Amino acid sequence: MVVEIGGPVKGVNAWGQAVAAVVLVAALGVGLWTFGETASADRDPRPATCSGGEPEKTTGEPEKTPRYVSGAQLCKALNRSDLAELLGTPGETAKTASGSGGSVKLGSGKEVATPSAQVEFGTYTVTLSATYDRLPVAGSAGLLGDGARQRTVLGRPAVLYSDRAISIRFRLDGSGARSGPGVPARALTVAQDAKDSGGSFEVSLWRTDGWVPNDAVLLRVAEKVLPTVPGWAAEE
Repeated sequence: MVVEIGGPVKGVNAWGQAVAAVVLVAALGVGLWTFGETASADRDPRPATCSGGEPEKTTGEPEKTPRYVSGAQLCKALNRSDLAELLGTPGETAKTASGSGGSVKLGSGKEVATPSAQVEFGTYTVTLSATYDRLPVAGSAGLLGDGARQRTVLGRPAVLYSDRAISIRFRLDGSGARSGPGVPARALTVAQDAKDSGGSFEVSLWRTDGWVPNDAVLLRVAEKVLPTVPGWAAEE
């Protein structure tokens, strides 16, 4: 049996591709477990509940410890009861929902938090991520290839661009692992605050059938989900 999984390739930062791959492989165990549970469930399966992404405990003083949203919090915001309706596929049930509290160490030695969440349906897969890299969103369209468009979403600088999921295929015994570009994806990166002082949230989605997702669907999801992320209103 060959298993294939996919995930978004974040275009703003090159290291985002590596993070996505690690997150996806980590999430595979959750996906396989859910598949086994679904096979033995009733004909009307229950919606998936969020798993993973809890923040690690820190030993620093609370007032000196940066407060970043966790993968679990992102998953809670994304895995809403009306998400299938927002996607234009009412009646579909989420198959998997998971969060990840990842981070990346830059060449300077600085650790950058990159928490993320993913919810998978039969038609769409949606991801929500945060990047605390201090980089502004305004002006980043030029780094994301032809067709990237700068715009304003929810009163904040944003960029709408095309991307591709990462396709990872391997046998259940671990042999024959291969990775490559997957289906087309559309992504929306939004500044974490109206002043665009650094860092971003990103919503991306792709379709199982390989069709390019509609931008109206992506924007509808983002405009409903992002204001529910912890700390969003505080940044106004």
